[in-house]
Amino acid sequence: MIQHTVVFKLKYPKGSAEEKTFLEAANKLSTLPGVQNFECLRQISKKNNFDYGLSMVFNGTKEYDAYNNHSDHIAFVETFWLRDVVDFMEIDYEGIRFRSLYVL
Repeated sequence: MIQHTVVFKLKYPKGSAEEKTFLEAANKLSTLPGVQNFECLRQISKKNNFDYGLSMVFNGTKEYDAYNNHSDHIAFVETFWLRDVVDFMEIDYEGIRFRSLYVL
């Protein structure tokens, strides 16, 4: 199991039409094959400079690689991500199996 998480800051003000357009486009990633437990999140802590997060789970490397190479994901990155995001951090976790449970 892989949990893919990215936190980011947009170049647009919160509540702007551009923010809405970006987040709506990001939400469409939830429909790609292999994506599970998709979440689009708004940061509320003042402990970092990021404003948003995306999180999703994949059954394994095969599904995660397929997502990364999917034409809709690549189009999102090229159309929205590169244009709209000013800073980000990506973290990919692999679940550690303890008996029959995954723990992140």
